[in-house]
Amino acid sequence: MATSEKQSAGDIAASFADIVGLGNVQTLDLAEPHLKTQIANSTMGVENLAIVSPKTQTELASAIALANQQQWGVLPYGNASKLTWGGLVRGANVAISTAGCDRLIEHCVGDLTVTVEAGMKFADLQKILAQEGQYCAIDPAYPNAATIGGIVATANTGSLRQRYGGLRDMCLGISFVRSDGELVKAGGRVVKNVAGYDLMKLLTGAYGTLGVISQLTFRLYPLPEAKQTVLLTGKADAIAELRNKILSSTLTPTVLDLLSSSLLKELGFGQDTGKEIGLVARFETLKVSVIEQSDRLVELGKSLHLKAEVLSEAENFWQRLEDLVWQPSPQSSLAGNSKLIVKLGVLPSKVVNILVELEAIARTLSESIPQPYVQIHGAGGLGTLRFDLAGGFDPQDLLLKIRHLANDTGGFLTILEAPPALKQNLDVWGYTGNAIGIMQRIKQQFDPHHLLSPHRLFI
Repeated sequence: MATSEKQSAGDIAASFADIVGLGNVQTLDLAEPHLKTQIANSTMGVENLAIVSPKTQTELASAIALANQQQWGVLPYGNASKLTWGGLVRGANVAISTAGCDRLIEHCVGDLTVTVEAGMKFADLQKILAQEGQYCAIDPAYPNAATIGGIVATANTGSLRQRYGGLRDMCLGISFVRSDGELVKAGGRVVKNVAGYDLMKLLTGAYGTLGVISQLTFRLYPLPEAKQTVLLTGKADAIAELRNKILSSTLTPTVLDLLSSSLLKELGFGQDTGKEIGLVARFETLKVSVIEQSDRLVELGKSLHLKAEVLSEAENFWQRLEDLVWQPSPQSSLAGNSKLIVKLGVLPSKVVNILVELEAIARTLSESIPQPYVQIHGAGGLGTLRFDLAGGFDPQDLLLKIRHLANDTGGFLTILEAPPALKQNLDVWGYTGNAIGIMQRIKQQFDPHHLLSPHRLFI
């Protein structure tokens, strides 16, 4: 990138003014504090860079084309809510935001589909869809801040995948800008495709390394008539048996999650012994069916000597659970500590055993460290684990032990959010098998000069 080495961040920013307007370019040192922090925690060796905010897909494509022409490394992002996830970007000269590309393109109410630009916030989309009695059946982290494009780029689905599948199942069409600035469309109303690749699946979870998502089409569902949440707590072996019975029954929960004893304690449920775990199920359908299924689950739980209750303040429960898993505690914020969030994948048949072993591993390393908050999807085996890095606690040994545990059961551990120093010392992704070789070949096809999110997925 010889060209970029001769130009300051200010000069690079000025180069984009003719494309997006002078008011939509700036340098990192003049950015608002939150964005400066997010970029600092997602990059390595970047002291300053240009920030470009296109307002249309055409401007976005032109901005990427200019970066390609000048061989400038690009850090794409939406609203920066998950910019710190995954590997550290190196060699970026310009950060390009899609947040200004936030239009509703088309809502086909009768066909249960919607097409939006990538910069639309997820919460705003849900409000629009609710007016027609519909919704997008995903529940990502930071729903009020996250953009649609960022959710897909990080493959951040949530607990609703129990019933509706992952983002790769929900996405019907995609438009994205290639590293050379060409706008490509696939799925839905196909204008241009690339033979041999399922682009919707390929760009989901690619973290902006293969292209910059500009527009998406999603499958929708009718808003349910009623909802009800059932929480069951007790010994791990009984919870494991209950999980198996649910999955082999005619019950159809939209959410089925396992919760660690530390989460239960913080939520105010279970006994303060560290020996109980929880299973939470949510039913969403016709009111009569919701009530009938909830009652059946309560009786099933009681037959296994579990404590079972239908939650009267379910919305508050789910909000508190989201805050505990994804947000830092007030104590950590005040103390200047950082949070550590990892994505965990294990064989579905092993979810309860893994949940118990995770907490046991943490206790054996030190009684003084905060116990992890763990939430695992009961049917799919994907989950989230969060630590607060309090009191100078070094989590490296713990993460290696947990990764070894996951790998031994055919799973994985990926570091989403962590201090940059930890990411520099520890493999963020933990690739196994021939994954890296395959991804490098795909990267070479889509971004031969490695300008998009350089080094984010592999060195």
